[in-house]
Amino acid sequence: MAVIGFLDQVSAELRKGSEVMTHTSLRLLLGGCLALVIASPPVAAEELRIGLIVPVTGPFAQVGKDMADGLNMYLAETSSDFAGAKVKLIIEDSQAKPDTAVTRAKKLTLQDKVHILLGGVLATEGYAIAPVSTNDKTVYISSVAASDDLTQRDLPKNPYFIRTGWSSSQPHHALGQWACDQGYKTIVTIGADYAFGHEAVGGFQKVFEDCGGKIVQKIWPPLGTKDFGPFIPTIKGDADAVFTLMVGPMVLQFPKQLRGAGYKKPIVGGGTSYDEFALPFMGDEVIGDVSALQYSAALETPKNEAFVKKYRAKYGKVPSYFSETNYTSGQLINEVMKGAKGNWPGAEPFIKMMAAVKIDQSPHIARRSASSRVCPGPLQPRKCIGWATQARRGIK
Repeated sequence: MAVIGFLDQVSAELRKGSEVMTHTSLRLLLGGCLALVIASPPVAAEELRIGLIVPVTGPFAQVGKDMADGLNMYLAETSSDFAGAKVKLIIEDSQAKPDTAVTRAKKLTLQDKVHILLGGVLATEGYAIAPVSTNDKTVYISSVAASDDLTQRDLPKNPYFIRTGWSSSQPHHALGQWACDQGYKTIVTIGADYAFGHEAVGGFQKVFEDCGGKIVQKIWPPLGTKDFGPFIPTIKGDADAVFTLMVGPMVLQFPKQLRGAGYKKPIVGGGTSYDEFALPFMGDEVIGDVSALQYSAALETPKNEAFVKKYRAKYGKVPSYFSETNYTSGQLINEVMKGAKGNWPGAEPFIKMMAAVKIDQSPHIARRSASSRVCPGPLQPRKCIGWATQARRGIK
């Protein structure tokens, strides 16, 4: 504005009939214009505000830390610069409670004016945050919250939603087929009694029964159960195996208590039951158990080995899937911003651009993409063959 005003002064001087504009005064005025242009501060680079909703306190705090650590490692590698846009990360504590997650999400959208909501741990948090995203027209990227219906029946209601992780039932379809392939005919399921537990068990049951198996019993301990004493004696002893889906502190307690009670048959575990956030703290009772998930720190690929090495050097532990999926989410967001030349494209264009992105730097597969309908990654059963012991000893 100062330059425009100065040029107006030049124009006024030239129009004055009573005064003569000398070459000298004209040079002085134009020189002043140039000085003002040079002295004007540069236009600030676009700021990309990301609100990460994770449990910082409560029983799921370690999971939340893994999520934040994964994203922060990627931000450190890029100096928080996404194609010229400076990333401002704002972390809010959901305590893994849906109501609290909603409060934090609204604060991020209305007060902090974030461009992107990221995170949520429990499926119930995902179901709670998605309507905030829709109402406030803010992108919501689910890196962990695996709520099935957000990319199935509820997808039309959530135009600003996209996931970079997985859906609850997805890896358990593969595990159901694997159980059939082993010759199992009857299985008892025991899963945490909330949305994720029911969806994961449902995915396993669908495929297992489609290929000839039968779920003969379902047991639902409340979320957060630590003592499984009332539930273990009720497990039907004539079933071929148990399928278990646990989360948080439940993960450590259930296999220990089940084996301690003398159960000798196979245990087939949901992905979160044997993730690396828990494996280093498990005993040899889990060796031989089988689970399925889209990521394991034990994957022997050059990219994953490099990722694990960097993560361990930075944080002193192996990365969990909670770490990897948020690291990769950072990569995918960065790719969209590169396509937009560092400028925020708007919520709807961002979703379209992100759904089309493919990267080959992801730790766990050769190419990875985000999608509003299906999630990426190879889904194959994995077996704990000495991995718990190795993880505790720091071999891996």
